[in-house]
Amino acid sequence: MALTDTVHAAPPRNPGPSWGCLFLTCADVLLPAPVFDFFLGLGTWVAVAVMPAARRHSRAYLAEVLPRRPGATDVWRHFFAFAQALMVKLRFAEGRPYRCVSGPDCAPFLDLMASGEPALFGTFHFGHSDLLGFALGRFNRRVCMIRLRMENSRDTDRLAERFGALVSYLWINEPENLLFALKEAIDSGVSVAMKCDRPEYSAKLEPFDFLGRPRLFPFTIYHLALVFRRPVIFCVSVPHGRDESMVYSSPVFTPNAGSRDENLDRARVHFQNFLALVETLLRRDPFLWANFTPLNPVAAAPEENGRSLRLSTPHA
Repeated sequence: MALTDTVHAAPPRNPGPSWGCLFLTCADVLLPAPVFDFFLGLGTWVAVAVMPAARRHSRAYLAEVLPRRPGATDVWRHFFAFAQALMVKLRFAEGRPYRCVSGPDCAPFLDLMASGEPALFGTFHFGHSDLLGFALGRFNRRVCMIRLRMENSRDTDRLAERFGALVSYLWINEPENLLFALKEAIDSGVSVAMKCDRPEYSAKLEPFDFLGRPRLFPFTIYHLALVFRRPVIFCVSVPHGRDESMVYSSPVFTPNAGSRDENLDRARVHFQNFLALVETLLRRDPFLWANFTPLNPVAAAPEENGRSLRLSTPHA
């Protein structure tokens, strides 16, 4: 997610009734896990049936990542993976145990956490990544999360109650004081976490190789890094058990004393390599992609942009 001047008259709504999250939370407590999972699967079929736009976007994405034409069961599995991730958030929001472990090559993330240095944390709508901002609180880090305010979001509200001392929000769709509040947060030493996969709210888009094509992604986080001289690291979190996640991270990008263009070129390499990690994870489990919106739009051919998009040697 990135910064924009777009204003929404009213917060958008999550799918389903306003009482849906509370109902799921209660059913999860009252029913044995296998029984609850069975009914969650049935409910997922209902969601597939009544959400034609999300179903269409899911099928279009799966057609890009699967080695075959996606069928109805594939779309259901995509929806069901999202429902399971939602349940992890709801359980965590209600105070139930949740464990987050570090994955391979996660040393840069752990080193940055241990340093206490304020940073810019980027992530995607991906697997269990919605919980990463709250996981930062476990390192006694104050973090400001740039999020999209939703009208019916019990999980976000409950998590805010639990982590209010360490976690605050800036709402991307309430931009009146967003830039001032963001500057104030960064200047005060708070780390900032934002999602950087959907282009709808982005003021700065750039093309990168993803799923075999040059696609436009938000790039604002790196411009913020140069302005505020803050390091950037990207992390995603994937299921690793019923209420457990595994974190994968990029190396740390740190602005240096070079020119702005030199730093941005290094930033492009950094982000492209992170996208390569994301794509590797999606090839293993295509249903981790927690987006049911149009896939990132295809950009002009690489040669028309004056640079190659296939960057593989990290310089961050």
